[in-house]
Amino acid sequence: MLRQSLLLCLLVSSLFSNAQVKNTPGKAVQRPKLVVGIMIDQMRWDYLYRYYERYGSGGFKRLLGEGMSCENTMIPYAQTVTAAGHTSVYTGSVPSINGIMGNEWFDKSQNREVYCAEDKKVKIVGAEKGEPMSPANLWTTTICDELRLATNFKSKVIGIAIKDRGGILPAGHSANAAYWYDGSSGNWVTSTYYMESLPSWVSSYNSKKWVDTFYKNDWKTLYPLNTYIQSDEDNVPYEGKFSYEAAPVFPHDLKSRMGKDYGTIRVTPFGNSMTLQFSKDALIAEKLGKNVVTDFLAISLSSTDYVGHQFGPNSIEVEDTYLRLDKDLADFFSFLDKEVGKGQYTLFLTADHAVAHVPGFLQQHKIPAYTVSSTSAEVNKLLEEKFHVKNIIRASANYQIYLNDAAIDSAGADKAAIKKYLISYINKLPEVVVAFDYENTANVNLPANVKEMFIQGYNAKRGGDIQIVLKSGIFYGGKTGTTHGSFNPYDAHIPLLWMGWGIRPGKLNREVYMTDIAVTLAALLHVQMPSGAVGKVIPEVLK
Repeated sequence: MLRQSLLLCLLVSSLFSNAQVKNTPGKAVQRPKLVVGIMIDQMRWDYLYRYYERYGSGGFKRLLGEGMSCENTMIPYAQTVTAAGHTSVYTGSVPSINGIMGNEWFDKSQNREVYCAEDKKVKIVGAEKGEPMSPANLWTTTICDELRLATNFKSKVIGIAIKDRGGILPAGHSANAAYWYDGSSGNWVTSTYYMESLPSWVSSYNSKKWVDTFYKNDWKTLYPLNTYIQSDEDNVPYEGKFSYEAAPVFPHDLKSRMGKDYGTIRVTPFGNSMTLQFSKDALIAEKLGKNVVTDFLAISLSSTDYVGHQFGPNSIEVEDTYLRLDKDLADFFSFLDKEVGKGQYTLFLTADHAVAHVPGFLQQHKIPAYTVSSTSAEVNKLLEEKFHVKNIIRASANYQIYLNDAAIDSAGADKAAIKKYLISYINKLPEVVVAFDYENTANVNLPANVKEMFIQGYNAKRGGDIQIVLKSGIFYGGKTGTTHGSFNPYDAHIPLLWMGWGIRPGKLNREVYMTDIAVTLAALLHVQMPSGAVGKVIPEVLK
């Protein structure tokens, strides 16, 4: 009996000892010191190869050589605009779920247009006046929020962009800071959503008025003008121009803007240079990558969008902007190698959307394209004559028409009949592929994958009543410049490159989506994917 008791005690002791060994804390979860996200606003995928021979070894070519390039990355929804793109990359979600279906939309409950990052409950910080901004309109978490949650908010997250929406929406709800550029003062600013006053390093940067330093040498081409053989002529009638210049030709005068015009830098390659310069200061001052846990720096380079809109994809201005950006990226990557450590950070580079060619350029080469103007006033008059209701079309945004529900209800008119008549009218227009009632999306005559893009891009609380789908190469606009916003590949095919810690080098040609980025990052970082995520992990990217 005594022997049995001793054996039992030894057995229990042994089990307890083994349990102690098994419960001993192991190694920490392996993560990079820093994640850097770089969004290039309006970058077409083909820019990687259009200017490839002119790129240096340290920028885009380094990403293509050392990293993983997902060559067939697509936007999975129809409204390809800045706010939706930034949000979908960082949430792994789509506008129907994350709420950000455009840069702006019409809110029927408020009877007004709403800007994606507006927040009337906060105040601007860093400028005497300006619109206060925050992520209040975003319905889901971002990968930055999930990293903060996973580290009990020890990770630092900072968003930076010339555009407020480009800095705010990626950084998410719980970011330590988001900064954007105020063109009226030349300052980098934020809002009381994040802090009551600017950190000393931001105030110091602002005091130097770096914008004037970039202006002093004007905008001249990086190389001799006649070497820009991938671009159109320098002076064509379908290029936009600066309001103070007689023609859209090099060199562009910036010197005369010094000390009085802080906004024009947005429409030059130097806006990107300034953004990366400010990002370097942020990394050093905030000690990003020096933390006990992973930090996140979310950068958006906005000037590519401004330049692209004004001059178009085939302009010398766009080519020069990307050649200069390539040098700026090479310098920034070297900076990260030095400050954080090569192989110690994970970096991805992508775009929020691409862009259409300028119709005037395509017409010269016998490719069908043109712009159209809105005829809402004319159509409203026609509708009033038929249905005896004024201003039936209340607003339009993102190629959607919002009907005036209050006026229709007050008049006792038949909304279904109005929609049917209006859709029939629009479908007769030569530029239209199809117009359809969102309540009848399932039956619209579009390929299933295209139909799905409209479903994913439509937000039930913020969307319109009728969707207009224009023919390829046609968009609402003027005689110069270009835009984006369609489901077509020229707007929806974007670059996606990865480099650094945990990344497997190579090239992937199967189709992936911008919504896969945040989910892949979540797998890499061993954190929960964002709350509205619909994307999938891209396993080929990870080691």
